[in-house]
Amino acid sequence: MLSSSIKRILLPVVGMAVSIAPQALPAQLSANAIVAPGTTGLESPRGLRFGPDGDLYVAEAGPGGPNSGAGCAQVPAPVGPYKGGLTARISKFEKVGNTWVRSTVADGLPSAVGGMGQTLGVADLEFMNGTLYALISGGGCSHGNVLPNGVVSVDIHSGNWRYVADISEFMSKNPVQYPNPGDFEPDGTTYSMIGVNGDLYAVEANWGQLLRIDPWSGRITRQIDTSASQGHYVPTSVAYNNGKFLLGNLNLFPIEPHTSRVVTLSRSDGGFAAPGLDVPGPFYVSASKAGFATIVSLEIGPDGLLYVLQLAPGTPNEMPAPGFGKVTRINRDGSLTDVVTGLSLPTGMTFGRDGKLYISNWGAAGPGPGQIVVATVP
Repeated sequence: MLSSSIKRILLPVVGMAVSIAPQALPAQLSANAIVAPGTTGLESPRGLRFGPDGDLYVAEAGPGGPNSGAGCAQVPAPVGPYKGGLTARISKFEKVGNTWVRSTVADGLPSAVGGMGQTLGVADLEFMNGTLYALISGGGCSHGNVLPNGVVSVDIHSGNWRYVADISEFMSKNPVQYPNPGDFEPDGTTYSMIGVNGDLYAVEANWGQLLRIDPWSGRITRQIDTSASQGHYVPTSVAYNNGKFLLGNLNLFPIEPHTSRVVTLSRSDGGFAAPGLDVPGPFYVSASKAGFATIVSLEIGPDGLLYVLQLAPGTPNEMPAPGFGKVTRINRDGSLTDVVTGLSLPTGMTFGRDGKLYISNWGAAGPGPGQIVVATVP
């Protein structure tokens, strides 16, 4: 529980580390979901994607390290300061028989742990044109790391990786209109990323923005400043469907049920940017769907419908709590259906080729208890 003097401050997206061990809790997953055998013991798992090889790739934020960001602006207490180290990694799971076997694809990536135990590291993954890209959120001096926040490309065979875009540098030169001083992160908190038409689109939650990244040139452009249009909306998730971008938001703590929203982004001129080009006219919010709590991931299902992953509140409705996370589907008539329940501090999800939903569970509980839940969607 946060004290009354600070509990309106946003925790940096990934949530507060909790001391409850998952094995100490009763089984709470809905009947259509199980923990995938062999996927336990992960270090703060976040976004996940299936690769062209059919294996499951998982971003892990890692345990941070001993390094402080001396000589630069720090994240205000109690959220900061952060301690960093090159301890984040990307894991691969190959299914062998009835179990999943883990191997490390890439490691030595920036990781950071904040003043309240929250972790930042590798935030999300995306395959585009056969290349794996990883979104780094634990980088930058304010997170105790020399390497910046940004996007790296990863050779999944050798494990070699290199930066293709420096988000920390972009943010230092391009402030948003209304930053929030109470929890300001100088290097930002990137969280979700997708590929569209040859470009990568990344959500940065702390400042409030959607960024477009050209992985070839490294050029970054801001697509929308949600601090200006939505206030401290805290966008955490992005999806793309039928020519439209969709954003989901975490919102503030303590949680107010049903106040998180999925918004639809449109261009003022009716068109979207061609790869590598800018189109006159900014993005604006053209539609909004409320009824959610602490959204952390959006995915378009095989049925073409939008699925929303929520940390969701415990009781009382103050902070995310084990067993309250869920996935909700927005049906064609606009109604909502909970399709997976009983999740504990989930942080990311993706659909597999088998049509099942794969979810990073215990992703905001600190390194060690993370696992992957697989669910059959009714």
